[in-house]
Amino acid sequence: MAKKSRSATTVLDRPVPGNSNTEGKTKIKKAPGQDKEDRTPIAPDADELELERLIFGDLSGFKESLKQSGYEGGFPAAGSEDELDVEKREEKESGPGEDLATLNDDELFYTDAGSGEVNPAHVLHEDSELVVDNSHAPVWVDSDDERLTISLASYSQRRKLRDTEVDDVVSGTEYSRRLRRQFERVYPIPDWAIPPKEEPERKRQRRDSDSGSESSGSEMDMDEDQVSAPPLSVLLQSNQGWSRTNDRKSGAKLRPEVLDIARLIDANKTGGSMSGINALSFHPSHPLLLSSGLDSTIRLHHIDGKVNPPATSLHLRRTPINTALFHPDGKRVFAAGRRRYFHIWDLESGSIEKVTRIYGHQEEQKSMENFKLSPDGKWMGILGSKGAVNILDAHTSQWVATAKVDGKVQDISWYHDGSGLTIANKGGELWEYNVSRRSFTGRWRDEGGFATTVIANGGSRWVAVGSQSGIVNIYSRKISFGTGVGAIGTAMDPKPVKTLEQLVTAISVLSFSPDYQILCIASRGKKDALRMVHLPSCTVYKNWPTSKTPLGKVTTVAWAGKDTGMVAVGNEAGSVRLFEIKG
Repeated sequence: MAKKSRSATTVLDRPVPGNSNTEGKTKIKKAPGQDKEDRTPIAPDADELELERLIFGDLSGFKESLKQSGYEGGFPAAGSEDELDVEKREEKESGPGEDLATLNDDELFYTDAGSGEVNPAHVLHEDSELVVDNSHAPVWVDSDDERLTISLASYSQRRKLRDTEVDDVVSGTEYSRRLRRQFERVYPIPDWAIPPKEEPERKRQRRDSDSGSESSGSEMDMDEDQVSAPPLSVLLQSNQGWSRTNDRKSGAKLRPEVLDIARLIDANKTGGSMSGINALSFHPSHPLLLSSGLDSTIRLHHIDGKVNPPATSLHLRRTPINTALFHPDGKRVFAAGRRRYFHIWDLESGSIEKVTRIYGHQEEQKSMENFKLSPDGKWMGILGSKGAVNILDAHTSQWVATAKVDGKVQDISWYHDGSGLTIANKGGELWEYNVSRRSFTGRWRDEGGFATTVIANGGSRWVAVGSQSGIVNIYSRKISFGTGVGAIGTAMDPKPVKTLEQLVTAISVLSFSPDYQILCIASRGKKDALRMVHLPSCTVYKNWPTSKTPLGKVTTVAWAGKDTGMVAVGNEAGSVRLFEIKG
């Protein structure tokens, strides 16, 4: 606390350390003649007045500046009609020379909003990636910056600011501009700080959301900020099919030496998956691609090869999806996970049908996660337990027949005409089953096959069998089988026309192109483990994929129509790579 001055008779009591009695206090008196302090200010001399005027200015000069600026007695907006009236009124009220004395300190200042012109100092150099156009003038500019010279080549820290190798001495203003440019290169302006762009004149179409689907089993997910596709109902009702056609002539043969293939934008670049891709399926007539995975969502993408906007999506609650396929008629989608039921999504009406059981076969059909539809759209084959394959009517979902084999069923593949299917167990044994006859027509063993993983029929000619060891055997029904197949261990067991050993992990994908000129083999056990095989030469293309092809761990492959040449590759990262085979 500051001590107050007192007269000479004032006694200041100060306690003596260690003694709290009043008698032990020390009395201090002021000297005589100092009863009153002399507070009369000393008048400044001429030198002090001159120094004060030079540093702080004088009142007359300040008022003259206010008069010239038009702000004396108040602060009207520049150029307003009431400016002169305000000055005259305040002069009458306060009198000459009294207007500034009556004002508060905060009323003597105002905020300069700028002249509205663009300051060149706020526009970055033309070689800068970011150009900021600030319409406000700087608050303060140091005039010494132009006279200041700075060397950029003398110090290693400044050399990064040079535009050319011979660039050296710059002014202070230029040095500040280059420092700002370098900072913005290292720390770019975040997206949230950039003003949004104006909307284009043509408004984005709004997606068709929940078109009559059952609320208990579906949830449509759409992001309104994403580029939209035509409504699904409009697309399905149109007679326009794939507008993107291949450069190859229809029926042209591919060369076995080099595969001419180009990468397109990812099919799910917009509206991607939240999990790995387990299923891919192209619509038989319209430019639509289905993708699904363990995130319980079926997504339809409008494939144009440039943007591939999402068309719509369907979320199946608590149903991680393992298999999802377009029906050959293009009007429905079949989907199932590791559950005792599967769903049928009617694309035209939006309704969802849930098939919960196969009467009389519940014990052998504990899960419907693995199924395949026949190419003619009549049948649906579901892999069951205890060596059983249940065949349903694809239109009524009624049980038709059960094909039962030895061991555990590993995979099935329908004939190209839907008349029957090939069934493979894990021990390398395969059965040929005819649906119309409800009986087996043949049984054979894959040569050297052990722990079969996947099989595929390619038209009426080809059969491919993949195994756990990474070996793929390709059979020709005309050459390998001859006139038929017989019992295991006889001379009738077929011989493969080609054995492929390019992959070393378990084969998970075998997929023939629609014209049966290419066989795609892949394994999800290793990154980028995919090969393209030319048919009928059965040679593996060496020029693709390369070490820079971003395939990832491939989980599924799907081909589009014959005239498009497009193939989609899904991986565990949730991406759907899209490629086009040109020749």
